[in-house]
Amino acid sequence: MQAVVLHAPMDFRIEEYPDPVPEKGGVLLQVHACSLCGSDLRTLRSGHRKVTFPWIIGHEISGTLVETDSEYDGVWKVGEMLAVGPVVYCGNCDFCLAGRHELCENYEEIAQKWPGGFAEYIAIPQAAVKRGLIQRVPSGLEAVYAPLAEPLSSCINAQEKGEIGWGDTVVIIGAGPIGCIHIALARARGAFRIIIADILSGRLHMAEAFEPDMVINAAEQNVTDEVLRMTNGLGADVVITASPAPETVVQATEIAKKGGRILIFGGLPKDSCKPAVDFNLIHYRALHLIGTTIFAPRHFQSALRFIASGRFPIEKLITHQFPLSEFAAGVKLALEGKGLKTVFLP
Repeated sequence: MQAVVLHAPMDFRIEEYPDPVPEKGGVLLQVHACSLCGSDLRTLRSGHRKVTFPWIIGHEISGTLVETDSEYDGVWKVGEMLAVGPVVYCGNCDFCLAGRHELCENYEEIAQKWPGGFAEYIAIPQAAVKRGLIQRVPSGLEAVYAPLAEPLSSCINAQEKGEIGWGDTVVIIGAGPIGCIHIALARARGAFRIIIADILSGRLHMAEAFEPDMVINAAEQNVTDEVLRMTNGLGADVVITASPAPETVVQATEIAKKGGRILIFGGLPKDSCKPAVDFNLIHYRALHLIGTTIFAPRHFQSALRFIASGRFPIEKLITHQFPLSEFAAGVKLALEGKGLKTVFLP
């Protein structure tokens, strides 16, 4: 089969790769679409501590089930279109046993422990069949859209934790794909006013397609001053940091209203993960700092239903589609920040 094989940071090649076969109890999918994630870009640029070269990455996947192992006992049948998320929960830790799978202490991931989806075929292991994120693609939903259930699931988990709802003013710092997802999701959850901020005018222009109420160009305007002006000095009910820039966490504490919720969505670089936050602001303004990461099966199910409902503007999020043979062109475009989500079609 054809696959994108990563040999070293920024050394990836389209190669003939051995066809995968289902392991005991597993299945084989013909990949129809695999979208590019920010974490994929980080792995392409710098490698990953859980990835050993040569390797196939890609973890936002849709495909058709084409083969099952003789000991497979799952509910999906050959010929069905499936959406696959990367996380495989352990099922045994205290959090899994309590139904809080998003906090699983021992989860593993497709594209890290097992080869990923930037290929014509992918073998899904028995562990993922039993404890992973596999769902039938809802009838009528195109295969190219189904992989976006993965990043949407993370955002659903975050906004659930932050209790975004009716009447809220929400500020999102970072106008990339995740920021745009948060705009649409916050609107669907009942937020009255949504403000998006970024230092890149091109990103803000693309985010305008998701109809935020206000846009702040942080390269030209002071985010704190503008948010306080727009909210009559009160600040925002919820602030979401959808950027890896440490200063966004500092800004979030300055623009959240008393009793406000701050969702730390974007992870920070290891060498700058301790920003100089004024904890007196957190203390005296009774702010809630909420960290969120990955998601649970219920979030993945909700994401697919939300996309299939037509209420999520998925067609605005996917700005580019490429055949797998043009992987380098798609990566270049994404690294230059010239699009939102890029999807590859093997």
